[in-house]
Amino acid sequence: MTRATEGAMRAHASRRLEQIAALEEKLRQLKERHQSVEARRRTLESRRQRKADTRRKILVGAVVLAKVEQGELAREMLRGWLNAALVRDDDRALFELNEEA
Repeated sequence: MTRATEGAMRAHASRRLEQIAALEEKLRQLKERHQSVEARRRTLESRRQRKADTRRKILVGAVVLAKVEQGELAREMLRGWLNAALVRDDDRALFELNEEA
């Protein structure tokens, strides 16, 4: 093999290694971007689920309060449920349950 041929082969191998390095860097960047997109998707989905859960709770509460106002559910039954379920002082104060602890 001549020196010219050896030099050409080394140059070709060098170019291939540069191409591989460039492709590996591109792959790393794409993986990083994919992870970022996935994290954002999970965050948005979690936020959407929390909003839906909050809305369900508000609607259930509205229905229960309406039933109490219409006399279909005893006010004392609701107060008993609240008294049994609420443990935080600020939550109990909201329903004037502090004296019933």
